[in-house]
Amino acid sequence: MSSMMKKIHIDDRRRKRIWTHMILIVVLIVLSIFSIGIGAEDFSFSALFQGNGKETFLVSISRLPRTLSIIITGAALSMAGLIMQTITNNKFVSPSTAGTMEWCRMGVAIAILCAGGQSSFVKVTLAFVVALAGTMLFMALLQGLKIRNAFVVPLVGMMMGNVVSSVTTFFAYQYDIIQNMSSWLQGNFALIIKGRYELLYLGIPCLIIVYFYAHRFTIAGMGEEFSTGLGQQHKKIVMLGLVIVAFTTSLVVVTVGSIPFIGLIVPNLVSLYHGDHLKGTLLETALLGSVFVMACDIFGRVIIAPYEMNISVVVSVIGSFLFTVLLFWKNRKGGAS
Repeated sequence: MSSMMKKIHIDDRRRKRIWTHMILIVVLIVLSIFSIGIGAEDFSFSALFQGNGKETFLVSISRLPRTLSIIITGAALSMAGLIMQTITNNKFVSPSTAGTMEWCRMGVAIAILCAGGQSSFVKVTLAFVVALAGTMLFMALLQGLKIRNAFVVPLVGMMMGNVVSSVTTFFAYQYDIIQNMSSWLQGNFALIIKGRYELLYLGIPCLIIVYFYAHRFTIAGMGEEFSTGLGQQHKKIVMLGLVIVAFTTSLVVVTVGSIPFIGLIVPNLVSLYHGDHLKGTLLETALLGSVFVMACDIFGRVIIAPYEMNISVVVSVIGSFLFTVLLFWKNRKGGAS
């Protein structure tokens, strides 16, 4: 009888997950169509289907690349946040609260100074190396301080990120690249056109790797002693997770700019509904991240049309509100238990 009830429970969860997938996919498709249809330039889907050259050119050069970059960015940043929260076993850790974004900014500043005329891939590589080093420093700091309060961990990461950002700004002023760096790093999809977003496709293999290593990441988040006892190479698994986080974050920062809160908010919203197992929530996290970024981008384009509000501004306002709600929610839940 108990085995039958367990099977029914698993089937219910599976059906619930499938319905969630379908709803998120439908919402993403609807938002994507709406995103392609809006903009400063007049656009008509009927003219596009009739083979009008103007609409075809506009879709292929600007509208479709922008929509694809939004989808990949939302999925990549959400996935990066989910990995960091899993391997640190802390729901308030993400690239924006662990200082990874700020280390990427420093890497981009170094790339502008040392390799300003090089390709975007060189800039991604430099940003990746600096971001990885900074994220490893954050992890080492957590292990050294042995912080047990979940609310203190993101505060430490944000404090360290502010220090790194201040150092980066100082050298940017010294070498007169502050305007160049600021325009580069402010999250904005308006400048995304064909030929300037394809690096984001490199984040797709990372998503595949995460799917196959999801179970190991989950075990690694339970602690070094526990994962080693189960035969896992804890340090190598954690290092792989940090490499994926640093690489995907660098891709987004160099291509689109710095967008906060996505890796923090989206995994927490999914875990409230589906639990904390990484492999079971990976697809929902990626889809919800894309939907969230798409909705914020559309809002920024219609709120002051025909002008446009940067995606980083919209996400910062909405994300800070949701982050505050999550803090109170977790605090109340912890107090109740």
